[in-house]
Amino acid sequence: MNKPVDDLEAVRTVVEAVQGFTDEEQQRIFRWAVEKLGLKPPFTVTQPLAPQLTAAQEGLHEAAPPSAAGGQDIKSFVAAKQPRSDVQYAATVAYYHQFEAPQAEKKKCIGKDDLQEAARKTGRERFKSPDQTLRNAHALGLLDKGDEAGTFCINTVGENLVAMTLPGNGTLQPKRAKKSPATKVRGELAKKAERKKEPGKRV
Repeated sequence: MNKPVDDLEAVRTVVEAVQGFTDEEQQRIFRWAVEKLGLKPPFTVTQPLAPQLTAAQEGLHEAAPPSAAGGQDIKSFVAAKQPRSDVQYAATVAYYHQFEAPQAEKKKCIGKDDLQEAARKTGRERFKSPDQTLRNAHALGLLDKGDEAGTFCINTVGENLVAMTLPGNGTLQPKRAKKSPATKVRGELAKKAERKKEPGKRV
């Protein structure tokens, strides 16, 4: 006989699996799980979920109380992530507005005005060309174009950068291309030709 489904046991299993993760990491785990399962609205992972899970962790750490409007302010978020370039900053702002901002400030995509407003709130020097910065972040694969002209949304690559890589050096190291056998042969022939040209040396 198949074991009867016990939803409470499933809840206990899930809670045990996420113990030890931070509130932000728990939110991300459940958001990705929702996407993986293909669950559709109105199912959402709401802000109160993290404090509930933290309470179930038997006092491992105390959750910070949410603000009255929920979420956190952008200055604190950017300071924690420490983006080191304009495109990293743009990705951080896009991530913040989609996942971390208070409900009234949440938006799926951002535009140049959002980027400049973020710079003002975080004490950063204003962008000379904020729309170009957003296009650069898109060209590097950190943002996708939004439905409205001039808007850009954080994608999986940008989300991984902000959530997993920052803070830190925040660089995505490109892989070095391996030299093909033909390239190696040409290099050896070139070296031999150079040695032949040098007087007093034998090949």
